[in-house]
Amino acid sequence: MTRDGTRPLERREFLAGSIGVAAGLVTAAAVPTVAAADAPSWPLIDSHVHFYDPARAEGVPWPPKDNTVLYRSVFPTEWEKLVAPYGPAGAIVVEASPWVEDNQWVLDLADRHASQRSPGSLGIVGVVGNLPLGEEECGQLIDRFAAHRLYRGIRTNGDKLLAGLESSAYAAQLARLAERGLAVDLNGGGVFAAALAVTERFPTLRVVIDHLANTRITPEGPLAEWLENVRRMADRPNVFMKVSGIAESAGRSMQPAKPPVDPSFYEPWLEAVWKAFGEKRLLYGSNWPVSDLAASYADIRGIVAPFVRKRGADAERWFYCEAARAAYRWA
Repeated sequence: MTRDGTRPLERREFLAGSIGVAAGLVTAAAVPTVAAADAPSWPLIDSHVHFYDPARAEGVPWPPKDNTVLYRSVFPTEWEKLVAPYGPAGAIVVEASPWVEDNQWVLDLADRHASQRSPGSLGIVGVVGNLPLGEEECGQLIDRFAAHRLYRGIRTNGDKLLAGLESSAYAAQLARLAERGLAVDLNGGGVFAAALAVTERFPTLRVVIDHLANTRITPEGPLAEWLENVRRMADRPNVFMKVSGIAESAGRSMQPAKPPVDPSFYEPWLEAVWKAFGEKRLLYGSNWPVSDLAASYADIRGIVAPFVRKRGADAERWFYCEAARAAYRWA
């Protein structure tokens, strides 16, 4: 448990805890296709998707070969089929690989897919990269990748960001991100403390907290410390929360039982973040294909859909589309 009331999302721990869940994946109910007359006027933006290819010559640093669910080639064409029932859609790709050139790999993938995407699909609308903040060459890397219109930010760990703020070089690179209009995703570690500290120092830098801060999700309800930290975000207009990874979190906490897919189970967490962040700072994200360890894509979306629908059409538009645009400035 971190000082913020969250659990760091370490890959080995996550995968070890998730294999049992994967053995009993939830079977999705039939997904109704959106009729043309009922289709929303805005596209669904899935703000947390991973694409990678273990079959390439250099392989991949993640996922490991022994993960039979995730170790396979994952491309936009497969994701497009999953989101097709919900109307036009676009993806924000979050790069998990620490290899610098994998930032270029996913940008090249996006460029290739632009001419191959399915009718009505927006394809990849943004990329959140993975760069070595604090290292001497990182400033030049930020400039290099920011030159691509789809490069919309980078991801890092909360504890690493807090420690990095003590370094002038690290701080200068964060300032450069803000100047380039890029965002920072926080995943794992002390994300709440990091969000507070970095927005205090760089008030124009947009920060996105991934996966509800990886909080524990159990039948006992939200942790008191997590609730307090969520409330502290209410007055930080440049801090966003990504509603993603929640079924996986429940799966880790409740194994060997399957994570629930009943939307009402997750309402206490959704109510808390909705109250603190409001409809304009909460983003929909599937965390696909990692989400396959817990539930189907249809079930992942189904967990949040009733909660958001009750708040009206404008709230749906912001949750599924405009909040991602505000956070990442995709166009």
